[in-house]
Amino acid sequence: MSNKQIIISDVAGGHENPIAELVQVACQFDSIITLESDNRRINAKSIMGIMAFNPSEGMSVNIVTEGADEDAALKAMENFLVCN
Repeated sequence: MSNKQIIISDVAGGHENPIAELVQVACQFDSIITLESDNRRINAKSIMGIMAFNPSEGMSVNIVTEGADEDAALKAMENFLVCN
């Protein structure tokens, strides 16, 4: 299992449809990807979960990945959420 605490950047400003694009990034990996913030824990591959989670600029999020490609999944999610 890998995890990293990040602060979300202006995702909406850098992407046309950030929620769908975030789910697409997560779905590229076999690992389980979970986003955690303020007692909320959601599956990053669920568009409804991401919509309810409502990732926004300045939000502190813990990305947790578990599986064969967990390191690559963690890096890809981090890059998307901090707009690298």
